[in-house]
Amino acid sequence: MPIELKMPALSPTMEEGTLAKWLVKEGDEVKSGDILAEIETDKATMEFEAVDEGKIAKILVPEGTDGVKVGAPIAIMAGEGESVDAAPKADIAPPAPPKPAAEPKADATPKAPPVPAPVETPQAPAQPAAAPRAEGDRVKASPLARKLAQAQNVDLSSLQGSGPGGRIVRADVDAAVGKAPAAASPGAPIAAPALAGHLVVPGVIEQAIPHEPVKLSNVRKTIARRLTESKQQIPHIYLTVDIQLDALLKLRGELNKGLESRGVKLSVNDLTIKALALALIEVPECNVAFAGDQLFKYSRADISVAVSVPAGLITPIIVGADTKSVSAISTEMKDLAARARDGKLQPQEYQGGTASLSNMGMYGIKNFEAVINPPQGMIMAIGAGEKRPYVINDSLQIATVMSATGSFDHRAIDGADGAKLMQAFKRLVENPLGMLA
Repeated sequence: MPIELKMPALSPTMEEGTLAKWLVKEGDEVKSGDILAEIETDKATMEFEAVDEGKIAKILVPEGTDGVKVGAPIAIMAGEGESVDAAPKADIAPPAPPKPAAEPKADATPKAPPVPAPVETPQAPAQPAAAPRAEGDRVKASPLARKLAQAQNVDLSSLQGSGPGGRIVRADVDAAVGKAPAAASPGAPIAAPALAGHLVVPGVIEQAIPHEPVKLSNVRKTIARRLTESKQQIPHIYLTVDIQLDALLKLRGELNKGLESRGVKLSVNDLTIKALALALIEVPECNVAFAGDQLFKYSRADISVAVSVPAGLITPIIVGADTKSVSAISTEMKDLAARARDGKLQPQEYQGGTASLSNMGMYGIKNFEAVINPPQGMIMAIGAGEKRPYVINDSLQIATVMSATGSFDHRAIDGADGAKLMQAFKRLVENPLGMLA
């Protein structure tokens, strides 16, 4: 009997995903362990493996489809000894949004925002040719296609759908963009149309700003949601210290000479990860997470490190950084960062962590305040090391100095405890041999 392949839950928080790419086609034979598709979750792009043997009889959800719910059928596989042609032919498409209230004449084109003193253009009579795509009185289109059609002023009822069962998808709207809008009645005031590449500014209908609409990835949507929640719900307190880097830079150079034969090259970031981990163990009041009516106190320092990726930002985790050598941290960090940029991290490699570190020193940023990554209680923001006038042994000298700013969840961490952590971090960086003991 044919087997339905369903949208998998590839992370604990996944409710829906984007079917980014099919790696098989209808009629292909697959066996257990074969990679069938690439699925974009709210964090990364992950591979979907087959668990049974058979042939791909029908692909139900085309690649590039957004918002596919976990558990929704995405393909049908014919079992051993079954013919591909014997598989069900019924189209199974992602569920359409709720049907709007019935109107005397259905017009599936989403209405544009109202403009001052509008003059409506008489509607063209309904075309019988569009009926095969309709579900009752409603044009059959994906939610994304409807949004794009509204933004680009495209009449859905004029399009021929190329999706399953004649469903209008994004590609159909994109193909229609650029067609001339219907002519308005003579003498009627015309509002500036939302043409492809132009944005109509509300209240300034004469002005069109050139622009390019870019679809948000699931990663970017998650970043927007979580950081908005963080700034709205977490009372941040910021503490900044200046740290002399000369001793750390000297030790780093000496260590790299010894590690050269092993192919390891330490960065300042590797050493600050170690310093933050040891500081959290030294000041356990800051190695915590606020959880409503209770506080989680961690006995291990798992450091989430911010890594910039094409889709936005992700924080792979150095687990137990307080007990690992700096060479082990360096090797692991390079591997995690490379796989993060390729979208190949496993959920357990970026979910969790007891505190975060974000380093923008490589961009020449002197100082910044990072946003806490909930449910963690703090994040350390590292600026660039630069030559500055600095008092050493009661005399003004030139030293390499960097600024570090800790952002603390004030619900869980008192200012005095945050200050103790910053002192411990400063001492470890300025006396780096203590990190190797």
